[in-house]
Amino acid sequence: MTVRQQQPSFPRKRESIASDSEHMSPAVFQFVPPLDSCRADAQRWIPAFAGMTIFFVVALFLSFLISPALAQTPQYGIALHGAPHYPADFTHFDYVNPDAPKGGTLHLSALGTFDTLNPFTLKGVAAEGSGLVFETLMARSMDEPYSQYGWVAQSVTVAPDHTWVSYQLRPQAKFQDGTPITPEDVIFSFETLRDKGHPSYRSYYKDVAKVEKTGPREVRFTFRDASNTELPMIVGEMPVLCKHCWKGKDFAATTLQPIIGSGPYKIETMTPGRTIAYVRDKNWWAADLPVNKGRYNFDHITYDYYRDATVALEAFFAGRYDYRFENIAKNWALAYNTPAVQQGLIKKQEIKNELPAGMQAFIFNTRRPLFQDRRVREALGYAFDFEWSNKNFAYGAYKRTSSYFENSELAAKGLPSPAELKLLEPFRKQLPDDVFTKVFTLPKTDGSGEDRDNLRKAADLLRDAGWTIKNGVLTDAQGHPFKFEIIDAEPMFERWTEPFITNLKRLGIDATFRVVDTSQFQNRMDDFDFDMTIGVFGQSLSPGNEQFDMWGSSKANVKGSRNLIGVHDPVVDALLEKLVHAESREELVAACRALDRVLLWQYYVIPHWYIGTYRIAYWDKFGQPKIAPKYGLAVEDSWWVDSGKVGRIDEAQNRK
Repeated sequence: MTVRQQQPSFPRKRESIASDSEHMSPAVFQFVPPLDSCRADAQRWIPAFAGMTIFFVVALFLSFLISPALAQTPQYGIALHGAPHYPADFTHFDYVNPDAPKGGTLHLSALGTFDTLNPFTLKGVAAEGSGLVFETLMARSMDEPYSQYGWVAQSVTVAPDHTWVSYQLRPQAKFQDGTPITPEDVIFSFETLRDKGHPSYRSYYKDVAKVEKTGPREVRFTFRDASNTELPMIVGEMPVLCKHCWKGKDFAATTLQPIIGSGPYKIETMTPGRTIAYVRDKNWWAADLPVNKGRYNFDHITYDYYRDATVALEAFFAGRYDYRFENIAKNWALAYNTPAVQQGLIKKQEIKNELPAGMQAFIFNTRRPLFQDRRVREALGYAFDFEWSNKNFAYGAYKRTSSYFENSELAAKGLPSPAELKLLEPFRKQLPDDVFTKVFTLPKTDGSGEDRDNLRKAADLLRDAGWTIKNGVLTDAQGHPFKFEIIDAEPMFERWTEPFITNLKRLGIDATFRVVDTSQFQNRMDDFDFDMTIGVFGQSLSPGNEQFDMWGSSKANVKGSRNLIGVHDPVVDALLEKLVHAESREELVAACRALDRVLLWQYYVIPHWYIGTYRIAYWDKFGQPKIAPKYGLAVEDSWWVDSGKVGRIDEAQNRK
């Protein structure tokens, strides 16, 4: 199975990873209660006004509660639901070793190529690891669904009515050239990302009305929509750019000139499109902050690029790189029977995760007239024999994905609940009856590879949609053949796709699979220039504004958006509004499940599969924290080189 990673630069919650496939999501925002001290102050003053009228006293009391100057308190951290897990005096995250030694090199691999060092724009393919050069206003923890703690920002203040958020910058924060990070840099970052960055930034920041400097080290973001309570979290994830470093340069263009940031690493060396190496900034200003203690332990991190996944695997066994996330079930089952594994020099490890798996699938481009009929999309789903493919290609390792929020409480289950019906009933006439009356299920087979019943059902649906067989070719009323192309950037899915294509041919459909190079694939995805592709819609624990980019009508024709399907549905738009403006976890779950049902019953994709574990392999020369984070892997920023283990590997290899 293959991993279809999302753009690393999107200003959104961290996503999970799909696997041969899997993936990681939030929307009601709550922060540490800001009113307690103000309420106490008001209560102390009330006795002093005992002679006043009750009306005046009550009015004065309320004025204390709602006064902008008194009603908010700077916070060290914020959480989407409730309070942050870590207290104000925390010294490090639980899933790191605060005493981890620094040093050594982590060698990693990447597939394809790269042509830019700027990970924040639409143009080009960004180099792996390029985000290591930058910092964000706030830092997320990987053991909470969605909490943030001060990083470049020393503290965050959220207005009680959610109309604005402000950040107090740390006085010691500086860029790698030694210049301080200022409110002007933060304002520049916002405006540049919004106007010249990847189109997703415009989507996420659309409800930010203005950004202004409100103090020597303070910057405030004012919102258009106070009900969009996730906005403070989204703004907190904004990378901070160096204003003077970009003077006279085109931010939107690709560049192979090293970019100055303020993060833990700087670019050390590079061979365009082939290798890139980062060196730890030993003068990094933020190394001892609680959010960074015990992290970023490698002196060097390098990426070597490979054009072929098979070659990359062999390079791993040869010791060319150190760590591998395995996303092909066949490899995991058979390929690791090597001397290095047998001798314990390479470790295989499966780590259970607690992340929503999201949706990996064959994706229809509904902008194509061929796929605009729901019956046609449903019919093609009967041609994918998951049970046979899983048995023959993945050794039964996977489960079929049946939700856009798979492996989480957000997934639709059974028939709609009363809370879901409340959201769906206003649109009953616009939705298929099945949404209300049936439990969504995917076609199943006996795994023999000869399931004629499913193909008969597919043929019936295609006939109902106006397609007929003529001389073995499926044609429409005008005699046009049913013909389309499936494209991908990697050949790994070919073995899964060919049986699907074989079944389509039995229906009279001429489908082909084509592998294109990474740059061309990205350009075609950005331009929606495809019939069908293989992709992943990753999710996190609490989906929010990023859902507009995947399913919103406003993004259906915006190049570079993640609405690859071309969803343009007022019902979906209305449910997205309910999701983003949910005022409780219960409302969020109901909105996600209702959205899930609508997307599933429209047959926009042919779902693939998922697995609830990470499969990793690595040369046994690393130290690891005792506790692993619940919601992700933290190899690059929490492991460290163990010199004793390195010596053992060197000794074993010298004996060869």
